[in-house]
Amino acid sequence: MGIIVSRPDAQAVAAPASAAGACAAMATVAGMHISVIGCGYLGAVHAACLAGAGHEVVGLDVDARKVAGLQAGEPLFHEPGLAGLLGRTVGHGLRFTTDPGTLGAAEVIYVAVGTPQLGDGQVGVGQVGTGHAGNRRATGNPAPDGSGAQGPVAAGRADLSQLDAALRQVEAHASRTHRTLVVGKSTVPVGTAARVAERLSRCDADLVVAWEPEFVREGHAIADTRAPARLVHGLPDDPEQARFARSQLARCHRGIDAATPRLAVDYATAELVKTSANAFLATKISFINAMAELCDAAGADVTALADALGLDPRIGAGFLDAGIGFGGGCLPKDLRALQARAGELGAQPVADLLGRVDALNLRARDRATDALARLCGGGLAGRRVAILGAAFKPDSDDLRDSPALGIADRARAAGARVTITDPMATGGLRCLRADLEVVDDALTAATGADVVALLTPWPHYLRLDPAELGDVVAHKALLDGRNALDPDEWERAGWRYAGMGRR
Repeated sequence: MGIIVSRPDAQAVAAPASAAGACAAMATVAGMHISVIGCGYLGAVHAACLAGAGHEVVGLDVDARKVAGLQAGEPLFHEPGLAGLLGRTVGHGLRFTTDPGTLGAAEVIYVAVGTPQLGDGQVGVGQVGTGHAGNRRATGNPAPDGSGAQGPVAAGRADLSQLDAALRQVEAHASRTHRTLVVGKSTVPVGTAARVAERLSRCDADLVVAWEPEFVREGHAIADTRAPARLVHGLPDDPEQARFARSQLARCHRGIDAATPRLAVDYATAELVKTSANAFLATKISFINAMAELCDAAGADVTALADALGLDPRIGAGFLDAGIGFGGGCLPKDLRALQARAGELGAQPVADLLGRVDALNLRARDRATDALARLCGGGLAGRRVAILGAAFKPDSDDLRDSPALGIADRARAAGARVTITDPMATGGLRCLRADLEVVDDALTAATGADVVALLTPWPHYLRLDPAELGDVVAHKALLDGRNALDPDEWERAGWRYAGMGRR
């Protein structure tokens, strides 16, 4: 199937002028019965946005505590605007349940379950083909670099056990009286969608599979869902099934801006659009961090370099913020999964390139730890380190593969006493990392510190008063791991300032 770029019928859907207009326009369209399997960061937002668009939506998850929180309008994770959206939609077209029997009423079933990194690489893309879960659970062991990522970086393969479980629910409970579209939203290794389609073709229900990769950012998930840059649809090769899938997807997405490109491609291309996009962004971040290291060696300034590079329209300014590298639940694991899949497919030079991108990213954490040691006079043993920020990015409480936690663990391994704080993630930190000293605010964290490290650039950390913070520390030494502060302001207040590749 070649790429087909299309837009909705302009007579059917006028382009709304705003996100609010989009909701109003979508609400006028006859709603569909939709189920969303998996109600984490992706699925819960997707379900709520679909309900806000006038559809009847059931969110399904195996975690009863998560379901209860969402049904009460109180998600267990932080995503700006989600609680308010749930408050407007739960009971008004949206409900959450643990009962897979609700799938029988669905015209469209979205699958939005997690595909984390495997602990030992024992199962990969083929695991969804049999319909049996087998031995697939990730180990949950920390990565050797202390980042919190599961299992060895070298393994990297995607754990598809949650996808397998979701497919078993679909096989058991999808309607036997009407055709159902099953839409994969989960990020999967290339080749997975074809195996899913082949597996579901053996079910006695009439099921058609499409793959619609997600491109939402944590912290911006609602806006990205309502106003996507593009919609990519991986469709079956069978023309009749492809027409059905496109028709149903158009109904799901009516009201999204008519100027939004809709790209119809084959399954494999759709899968690679997502994973290659994340790999490209990861590569861009690792590149600018490599340039930061070169700037340190050459006496240059990476922030000025990034500004100059970003003015080139062929490059663009996005993802050129040098610092301690990327983390979270998407870029690291998607990069490693793509690396592993490239190796499985015999594309070893591609796997080697992606592996180098990953290694450069982890090296940024080593460089930050070395900078902390230099600020402390050459070593961290016996020193008190205050870390501001634990989540992998602002506007999120996500601690998965957090660069800040990786640096905290490196500092502790070097003999430092580490105190850490975060405006959203302290609850998760206390549950998951009892070995760390977790406090509620920056001043408490910095009290008595030999060095302070800004590792997640939350806005109120950027507004900290250098003089006020200086009154509570033992030594005025600051690592700006995100190059987010004004060095002159802090140096005027008597601080020793170090950035990542800054003069």
